[in-house]
Amino acid sequence: MARKYEITIGIECHVQLKTKTKLFSEVDNDARGKEPNSCVSPVDYALPGMLPRLNGEAVRLAIRAGAAMNAKINPDSRFDRKHYFYPDSPKGYQITQFYHPIIGEGFVELPSGKKIRIEHAHLEGDAGKLTHFDTYSLVDLNRVDTPLLEIVSMPDISSPEEARDYCKELWRNMVYAGVTNGDLYNGNMRFDVNISLKKPEDTKLGTRAEIKNLNSFRSIERAAAYEYERQSKLLDKGEKVIQETRGWSDATGVTTGQRSKEEAQDYRYMPEPDLPPLSLTQDFIKAEYDKCPALPADYRARFTKVITEDTLEVLLDYPELVNRLAEIADGGQPVDYIANLFASVLLAEENQSLLNDNLPSANQLTELAAMKSKNELSSTSAKEVFIKLFEPKHCDKTPLELAKELNLVQENDSGALEAIVDAVLAKPETAKAQADYKAGQEKVLGFLVGQVMKESHGKANPSAVSEILKKKLK
Repeated sequence: MARKYEITIGIECHVQLKTKTKLFSEVDNDARGKEPNSCVSPVDYALPGMLPRLNGEAVRLAIRAGAAMNAKINPDSRFDRKHYFYPDSPKGYQITQFYHPIIGEGFVELPSGKKIRIEHAHLEGDAGKLTHFDTYSLVDLNRVDTPLLEIVSMPDISSPEEARDYCKELWRNMVYAGVTNGDLYNGNMRFDVNISLKKPEDTKLGTRAEIKNLNSFRSIERAAAYEYERQSKLLDKGEKVIQETRGWSDATGVTTGQRSKEEAQDYRYMPEPDLPPLSLTQDFIKAEYDKCPALPADYRARFTKVITEDTLEVLLDYPELVNRLAEIADGGQPVDYIANLFASVLLAEENQSLLNDNLPSANQLTELAAMKSKNELSSTSAKEVFIKLFEPKHCDKTPLELAKELNLVQENDSGALEAIVDAVLAKPETAKAQADYKAGQEKVLGFLVGQVMKESHGKANPSAVSEILKKKLK
């Protein structure tokens, strides 16, 4: 359905870099499961005389992130102070890069082929966390100065669905590049979505509202769709959209106003006096840039002719599975059968708990596919062996060893199969079915195949049995 107003969306994404220590101190950067305020140093508190020290690994990961966004890396960048007060920000300012960011222009290409331009990306330290109760709030500073890369897109996104696709592809790129753990639930990536509306004939963008801290692709799409409807109703009534920060509730499906949106001058940016400018050589930039591994776009180009688009898009959410397929392909083996097992069996709701550190090796999966192609395993048996390979007690066994233990190896020897078929055809209870088949009732062949399978205790190859029966019942 055509929209009365054109929607324009720009997105700011905060990516937590997976460094061992914080951006400006040697404190543990992983506070999961730790007591509140236990991963904090005097540098994070900004106590008098405490000086920040830039984490070199964060710089390396930022360059790799730039490579994953086809972006220019600026050899000269610097840090600035962004002044504001929140209870979870003990410094009273944030160290960020406002004037001279480390990453310049780039783009992210969506599966559709559309390119969303990146304006820039900059390093900065995160704030803490507030937990609100009925009559009070508690402050946890463990997250203070966690290294963040803030990625700012151009307003190139023109629908809620496209906003979802951009965020998902950006998330994939950052995870594949090894920049972040990508745990959305724990806030490893958070998205601020800026939305404005205008009439098609207008040349100037409308007033934007910013929806803060979205951490799921579904929420991004839903929040953008709701905000379109909210702003449309205001414009239809001749009212103005207020430039503000809004929050989103998954439970109610509604955005609510939080505060008016500050302009840059309200933050009183100034050069950070305690950190020198960052100067990188071209050799250093190239060395780190080249460390960026294969990205989703590379796997699409590699597998698009052998794996269906729908299956591949599902698997791209699981880098460990796609990397395993790449290992199989590197060994010169086909990947389509294993890709289908990953998508239809492993990722089925009842089996997702199997996706752990016990991922079968490329050799195990290749052997399983070979057994299936040689009819040594039926489709059902191959799936059973596949699932067993993920169990710790079976992870060191070959598919053949497992299949033998489970008595699943199909009988393919023609002589042995003929003997079983002859035994079944000699039974009086199959005489009528034999006569019916010879009289043209071909559907009874299934009954006879079933009798042979029963006689062989399920080990006979049904296709081979069917062919033998056809020959004998001419």
